[in-house]
Amino acid sequence: MTQATDLDLKAKHRAMWALGDYPSVADEVIPALGTRLVEAVDVRAGDHVLDIAAGSGNSAIPAALAGATVVASDLTPELLEAGRRAAEARGALLSWEPADAEALPYADGEFDVATSCVGIMFAPHHQAAADELVRVVRPGGRIGLANWTPEGFIGQLFAVMKPYAPPPPPGAQPPPLWGSEDHVRALLGTGVTDVVARRELLDVGRFPGEPDFREYFKTRYGPTIAVYRSLADQPGRAAELDAALDDLAKRHDLGSGRMAWEYLLVTATRTA
Repeated sequence: MTQATDLDLKAKHRAMWALGDYPSVADEVIPALGTRLVEAVDVRAGDHVLDIAAGSGNSAIPAALAGATVVASDLTPELLEAGRRAAEARGALLSWEPADAEALPYADGEFDVATSCVGIMFAPHHQAAADELVRVVRPGGRIGLANWTPEGFIGQLFAVMKPYAPPPPPGAQPPPLWGSEDHVRALLGTGVTDVVARRELLDVGRFPGEPDFREYFKTRYGPTIAVYRSLADQPGRAAELDAALDDLAKRHDLGSGRMAWEYLLVTATRTA
């Protein structure tokens, strides 16, 4: 991939995540996920923490409230601005810095802890992002990741949308692969020890029925919005996708408007 092509891909990613209202998804649908990650990686007062692909601060804000010195980095400035406002409202002090997960502007071993809550998984080149994740953590420091699994609800959302979406650029890897334990272990390689990976379920009770989920994601979740925009002149295909999303939600309905979204929680220690 040429540098120009890569820059174009990153620009498209920034634009996609600025679509809709991802901060509301983080606040209304998955707020517990960031707190769970912060607890799992044992963020403590005095830790210097980097949250990669932080979005609007789903895990960065809880880390700051735990007493850590936190840098929240993300490719999309609009998400950082939303996070800054949310942090101020909650009395959390942290830094918000634009950064590409595949080329982080930080020194080797600069942080005690690096985290990412369903964020780094969307960097298109997985090994480059994983190498940067490991590089910026000091020897003996901690890494924590929460990523949607391929088999879980969000992994299946991407599988459902794939036939309707434009083909990905050459070299780009599917985000839900980061929810596969074998894939993550291979990415982190010998740079880490004490890897613990476990599948957990996030209880989601935001959507009373299938159309509620579909319309919410069509208006607020950047990847879904982007797919529907690509179908703007294909109303028949858009209607097919509507039905496919409704079927997905129905298959995951636990009753009373509740679903369980599976994610992979990974903690590891940087090799000394």
